[in-house]
Amino acid sequence: MYSRSVEAPLDRSTIWAYENGEPGEFYYARHAHPTAAAAERELGELDGGEALLFASGTAATTAVVLGLLQPGSTVALARDAYYGTGVTFTELERWGLRHVLFDQTGPPPAQADLVWIEAPSNPLLTMPDFAAAAAHAAPVLCDATAATPIHLRPLEHGCDLVLHSATKYLAGHHDALLGVVVCGRSQDAERLREFRTRTGSIASPDAAWLLGRGLKTLAIRVERQTATAQELASRLQAHPRVSAVRYPGFGGMLSFDVADGATARAVETSTRVIVNATSLGGVDSTLETRHRWEPERVPEGLLRLSVGLEPVESLWQDIESALA
Repeated sequence: MYSRSVEAPLDRSTIWAYENGEPGEFYYARHAHPTAAAAERELGELDGGEALLFASGTAATTAVVLGLLQPGSTVALARDAYYGTGVTFTELERWGLRHVLFDQTGPPPAQADLVWIEAPSNPLLTMPDFAAAAAHAAPVLCDATAATPIHLRPLEHGCDLVLHSATKYLAGHHDALLGVVVCGRSQDAERLREFRTRTGSIASPDAAWLLGRGLKTLAIRVERQTATAQELASRLQAHPRVSAVRYPGFGGMLSFDVADGATARAVETSTRVIVNATSLGGVDSTLETRHRWEPERVPEGLLRLSVGLEPVESLWQDIESALA
């Protein structure tokens, strides 16, 4: 006889037997599977709503606008939000979706069917005016990828939906591609679950299991990353070769500006501890220029730093050397 497993089981089944001739809670993995359901319960408790897993953050974004809106609907998108969100909305224009940009530090435009904010924004690190967003007649979604539920629970600030690229801090190890939407209203969760089943955008069991593993250490990882990021932001502000530092005071992501694009390129390719790579939120620190991806709005000299779990002095020595 075996003792109870410490780790939640990984169930890769795609079908489950009917119960007395009828489908049970799990019957076909495109609808739901035990590994995702376990992670969804944990995420729901963390954010205070009903969570649904998707195959990526972009899949979650697509599900929200196609599942909850109608052709011809308009999304008021925070101008500073993750650039990929606007790219997705532009791709969906041919299906009748419209989006307009607005300054999330103030009120959204009146004519909108969904208000989309981000806290904090990536990589400009602005924070939305939650009260102004919640006062809008339309539902409000907050992308809280960079904040995580450890620092922010948007449903408590008047939002109706929360989105995370769970690939980032929630999973936390650069080895799982996932997205999650947390719903404050049961009817939204029911509709998104139906849309997810029909489009096949559910997360795989392996990715969901890795997410469950990551959630066990989420708080301690985010707290450590925040402490390190606070110290690095303070030191960068005093560095003579840094012209601007953006940091909201919490979380593991910050951005800073150097003289120009050539200098930024030299810095990102000179680090030895920090990995020159995209994405963020993992246990390994990453650094990259963002002008290559979003030149219209990001200064040429902007570098985004995602702080991992390395010792703060090791990271600072690496940054100082690269800046030199």
